[in-house]
Amino acid sequence: MNLRKFLFPFSLIYDGITSLRNMAYDKGWKESKSYNVPVICVGNLSVGGTGKSPMIEYLIEMLKDDYKVSVLSRGYKRATKGFLEVSSNHTSEEVGDEPLQFKENFPEITVAVCASRQEGIEKLISRSEVILLDDAFQHRKVNPYYTLLLTTFDDLYVDDLILPAGNLRESSSGAERADVIVVTKCPDNVPYATLQDVQYKLSPKPDQKVYFTRIGYDRQIHGRTESMPLTYLKGKKFTLVTGIANPKPLESYLRNGGYRFDHKKFPDHHPFSDSEIEKLRESEIILTTEKDYMRLQDRLQKFALYYLPIKTIFLNDQESFFKENLLEALENFRRD
Repeated sequence: MNLRKFLFPFSLIYDGITSLRNMAYDKGWKESKSYNVPVICVGNLSVGGTGKSPMIEYLIEMLKDDYKVSVLSRGYKRATKGFLEVSSNHTSEEVGDEPLQFKENFPEITVAVCASRQEGIEKLISRSEVILLDDAFQHRKVNPYYTLLLTTFDDLYVDDLILPAGNLRESSSGAERADVIVVTKCPDNVPYATLQDVQYKLSPKPDQKVYFTRIGYDRQIHGRTESMPLTYLKGKKFTLVTGIANPKPLESYLRNGGYRFDHKKFPDHHPFSDSEIEKLRESEIILTTEKDYMRLQDRLQKFALYYLPIKTIFLNDQESFFKENLLEALENFRRD
């Protein structure tokens, strides 16, 4: 039995509070600000990983050649305060692991962190043609031009409960604010009929598009100074280190590929202690996620530390439709 279900009365209270807050914005009692550049929000209804970072990187790759792209994040668990533009010289402790990852992968774009999304946008707007908001679905002080809501295939928001009995930050009815719903982390070769059942369960509004994606893994592992095929690890005993919300897909991918490893799991965005780092040094080879690598690279220098990048892959030739609809929305913004 899931003991969290006993917390359901508290979920009713939490639902009431968040619903009143959303109603205040929907009715215009509280201000939600719009901007003269298109702001694209990528977020979710639940706590935990739904694949926001790979989606942000997908959007950067898609837009960076035609638009001046900026990414704004709050910089979760960073030690600094206020607005800060991310540079490659920053550490994950200063700006957060995901913003640092965005900057290192796309040094030509602007990446910034700021707890106040309004303040961050106002500082970026003069040099941006598109602003991507990372994890801001519940940040109602900003009225984004286009919103992508992510939910995982095996943990749809319609099957979940509100905190603390479940993992939802607000009622599933909040999905009505999204322009697009993306079902992430779909299994490989999932039947089309199953996807149709999922779409029916989500019950999107007539004007909402629903897309399905899966995780794509790189064939190369990357370290500080070298890259090599993932198959280099075949036959070697290594340690998989994860500090993400849901490491199961990565663990399953490696085990199904015949890799042998010990898995050390930590909470999402885990700040590794000195004693934990010393314990990790006992491993001959460490494989981790790209996000965790941002926090480990300075702590495990001159060590066999590698990460395996992931990317977003659309199912059933949906990618062209997704791009077409988003680019059309951006062109409409320009014309308006």
